[in-house]
Amino acid sequence: MDIFATAPMAHATGARHQGDAAHRVLSQDNFGQAIGEITQWDGYAPTPLVSLPALAAKIGVGEIHYKHEGPRFGLGSFKALGGAYAALRVLQRELSSRLGKDVTLADIRNGDYSDDCAKITLVSATDGNHGRSLAWGCKRFGAPCRIYIHAEVSEGRAQAMRELGADVIRIEGDYDDSVDLARAEAEQNGWFVVSDTSWPGYSEPPRDVMAGYSVMTREACDALGNAPTHVFLQGGVGGLAASVAAKLRQYWGDQSPRVVIVEPDMAACLYESARKDAPTAVNIEVETIMAGLSCGEPSEMAWDILREEATDYVTIPDSVVGPTMRLLARPLGDDPVVEAGESAVAGLAALIAAQAGITGATLGLDSNSRVLLIGSEGITDPEIFAAVMAEDSNV
Repeated sequence: MDIFATAPMAHATGARHQGDAAHRVLSQDNFGQAIGEITQWDGYAPTPLVSLPALAAKIGVGEIHYKHEGPRFGLGSFKALGGAYAALRVLQRELSSRLGKDVTLADIRNGDYSDDCAKITLVSATDGNHGRSLAWGCKRFGAPCRIYIHAEVSEGRAQAMRELGADVIRIEGDYDDSVDLARAEAEQNGWFVVSDTSWPGYSEPPRDVMAGYSVMTREACDALGNAPTHVFLQGGVGGLAASVAAKLRQYWGDQSPRVVIVEPDMAACLYESARKDAPTAVNIEVETIMAGLSCGEPSEMAWDILREEATDYVTIPDSVVGPTMRLLARPLGDDPVVEAGESAVAGLAALIAAQAGITGATLGLDSNSRVLLIGSEGITDPEIFAAVMAEDSNV
């Protein structure tokens, strides 16, 4: 399809409740501790904030800034910041409890408790990137790792987790089914769930995951000369979007940008939550190509932030994903080449589609708009990327 042609989109407006969730759910201390720790890790380097002036001119906005997370720690995804950090925090809490003394993050990072970590099994469900981050973190810190994946997770992503030492368990069903099984088997065996999704009685690891993502947001804010007017954020369970929205609020205050949430039309739990003004699960009948966003139930902790910070919720069809990936890889004018994964381009695809239709005006977009996008992953499955890049691809 022509990426600049009108694509079917749905739009809903959030209720925008007034409150302090951007400071209460994720505090400055939560963010500060995560940033202070992660920036000490071997291999840390800020990822690029890419400007796309030719594309911005083509679609009629002032600036497009794309935070490219492909190079993050060699794992190809922003998730490297969340799962591994949350694993470290789980180990810290459990070791401090077992040993009856304060164990620091640096102690674990430096291998002082590797024998003790080897006795603590961490588990999670994943569409790919979160599990890869958790497996990478467990390998670094010496803890066993079990990752549950659903039927539609690609074998390439499963193998990447195995190569990091994780036991990978594939189930029938969808992402939410894998979450349920991970929780049940962890409870039966005394393992510890490291999830990016919160539920009643389970909040600390998801909070740590979202705190870890703040490294990415602070890097972007530090690199920008002025506050963006808009930010388009991928949905999923809401952890990424809530973390970014909260950090933007803390960083820019009253100048914080308009927050637009983007989801696949086949997995739009945040869109439905906005329509009903309450966390709302949806049934996923067909899996979207945007594997990392194929989530049917929102994180309640993330929703607490989004119901106050997000203004707009839009859905996009799978048909715009392949053309947007190819547009980044074969850019207009002198725009730089960006190799992005399927979930990474959701925000850009929605921006282009909005400007091609009537939604752009509804979202307050014009020639003065400065748009921030989170390119959440690079090439996390080479076979899928190669197929999408094929000129005759219908993906």
